[in-house]
Amino acid sequence: MLSRVADSVYWMNRQIERAENVARAVETTLGLALEGTVDPGRLWNALVCAFGDQTDFWARHGLADQARVFEFLAFDPANPNSIYCCLQAARENARTVRDMISSPMWEEINKCYLFVRGASAARADFADPREFLDEVKRASQLITGATDATMSHGESWHFARMGRLLERADKTSRFLDVEHFFGGAQGGGRDPVQWSAVLGSASALEMYRKQYGAVSRRDAVEFLVLDRAFPRAMHFCLIKGEESLLAITGGTKGSYSTPAEQRLGRLRASLDYADINEILGSDASGAPAGLHGWIDAFQSRLNAANDAIHDTFFALRPAGTLAEAG
Repeated sequence: MLSRVADSVYWMNRQIERAENVARAVETTLGLALEGTVDPGRLWNALVCAFGDQTDFWARHGLADQARVFEFLAFDPANPNSIYCCLQAARENARTVRDMISSPMWEEINKCYLFVRGASAARADFADPREFLDEVKRASQLITGATDATMSHGESWHFARMGRLLERADKTSRFLDVEHFFGGAQGGGRDPVQWSAVLGSASALEMYRKQYGAVSRRDAVEFLVLDRAFPRAMHFCLIKGEESLLAITGGTKGSYSTPAEQRLGRLRASLDYADINEILGSDASGAPAGLHGWIDAFQSRLNAANDAIHDTFFALRPAGTLAEAG
């Protein structure tokens, strides 16, 4: 499989997953704004910071409020993480590998992009942004369903699943980190309403309640980080993402022949043996870190795994020829 094709399939799915997760985060923030438990300025600023876009946003927009943040995250053509830009990039990647994906996949990706483009042109007429956000989530799930049901589960499918799951693990970690921007664990971050919203942003509240009952910070973090069965939990994403990586390389769990296998395997293994009290309280050396510090370290290691995947499968060889993936 050509590295160019593998790269397009991988990023196409990361971009679709990113658009869906941005929609989820904006929808959750709208709900918290109605609750009135957090100052609106802090609330919308926290959303921008959670995605790491605060420098760009502050430089161009200044004050963080609902209208400015919604525009920035939904439609801004200059923000590469906006829903519009993610789906535009996903559609372009799909177009370049049209012969490698199924017709239902292409149709759903195209319809989703055209819907968002049309909504961008008509956004002044929005009565309720929730309808738009719900449609983005629904379209993303249709694309995922079409991928799983109409694409052979070979190398291309595994690149697609790996991209989707690594993006999902990253965004779940960012949802968990919002307490840092609400004032830390000793501030509003302990509010069960806010943690219910965090769980809701991952469609996890119902499954969480079946397992834990009442909402608490500790249990919510444990569920979204360490659960092995819930499909938006970070541990689940890494387990299944590594399965796809090993299916591509022909490797076996517990050993590695590429930097990608090493980096992703080490990160997955760190969650195999993680302890929730350590995640909430200190780093591996015993130094105080807290949830925010642990998430920062996790995101750095996940980025390193993504870089290793790029170098292993997508980067051109020194001679300038396209590499073979797998």
